[in-house]
Amino acid sequence: MRNLYNVLINLSGLVLKSAGFFSKKLHEFTSGREKLFENLTAEVKKDQCYIWIHAASLGEFEMAVPVMKMLKKNYPEHSILVSFFSPSGFKNKKQHELVDIFTYLPLDTKKNAQAFLDIIKPEMAFFIKYDLWPNFLLELKRTNCRTFLVSGVFRKDQFYFKNLGTWFKKSLKSFEHFFVQDESSATILLENGFKNISVVGDTRFDRVAAQLEIDNKLGFIEDFKENEILTVFGSTWPEDEALFVETINRSKEGKFIIAPHQIKPEKIKSLTDSIKIPVLTFSQMENMELSDFRVLILDTIGLLNKAYSYADIAYVGGAAGKTGLHNILEPATFEIPIIIGENFNKFPEAQKLQRLAGLYPVKNKEEFAEIFNKLFSDKNFRNQTGSICGHFINSNTGATRIIENYLQKN
Repeated sequence: MRNLYNVLINLSGLVLKSAGFFSKKLHEFTSGREKLFENLTAEVKKDQCYIWIHAASLGEFEMAVPVMKMLKKNYPEHSILVSFFSPSGFKNKKQHELVDIFTYLPLDTKKNAQAFLDIIKPEMAFFIKYDLWPNFLLELKRTNCRTFLVSGVFRKDQFYFKNLGTWFKKSLKSFEHFFVQDESSATILLENGFKNISVVGDTRFDRVAAQLEIDNKLGFIEDFKENEILTVFGSTWPEDEALFVETINRSKEGKFIIAPHQIKPEKIKSLTDSIKIPVLTFSQMENMELSDFRVLILDTIGLLNKAYSYADIAYVGGAAGKTGLHNILEPATFEIPIIIGENFNKFPEAQKLQRLAGLYPVKNKEEFAEIFNKLFSDKNFRNQTGSICGHFINSNTGATRIIENYLQKN
């Protein structure tokens, strides 16, 4: 099976390159890797020590941020190199104060893995959550690089725990230590012969908790909100908007901020056209009296985290359809009650917060209107629900500290 995998991964490079003619995303995937080794060779300094962090995309990068802060503190003489698998991750994080070099991860061939590691020669490697590649892992083991999995999540039905995946499971032995999110993941690893495990939780809790320590002020939101109840709809898709637009249009009070996941002009126009009360987009704000409008659409990126700090109620998108629930921890850290769509069975943090009564899933616009109106009209209920969210964050921080303690002792 391993030989078959290597044949298929080599063939996939040719297939993806051809497919790039028909798909913009696949074109970005292949074109971004064309001069990967040439660019790496130019950027990597031969006399510098590197720590390699691999993240599939932006979500995993955010999970890595608190770990990178810890590494910078404890290993100030090292540089940090971050690799992304997806174009969305690489395009949106081309620079960051904690990162010295950004790169795509090349396809997982033996040749690529050897060439990649020969250039950067990392002293430590950290894979975030789940994006595991057997040839890279085996090459890391061959070169005796200390390799760790951070915020790992495992399920019994994953390929490497099945009969055909035995060869893949062997590559997991490359990890010096597994820092997993939950007891279930630890149990699965134990059942498969691994003992080098610590249950630490999700580093995203550390990441979002740190948001409280920075300046979250956005003057334009203060002007827009005035003293009204503000609802922030974050990372929404059309399926989400179908749940709440009617409630917005019927509202007589309150202010609303919508941050769509896709900010393509045609998507923004469609959303704007569906709203029947005074609405303004971020790109139209100049010289406008913001208090005259009741809906503000953020047709830009990078403001949602701070926007949540002004919210009284939050709706987090992605779970009304099949695209996947976006980050509920960002609003939760500001002690805000949360509403989401119904498809969240693969998101344990949402399931836990629902059981605690800090989060409410809805199936349709009628259910959305019911819970929204209750949160809007009942201040005590709103505050109590928000407090549950804040406590949920506070009680789950500390994953990074456990990782730090392990590195200091070993």
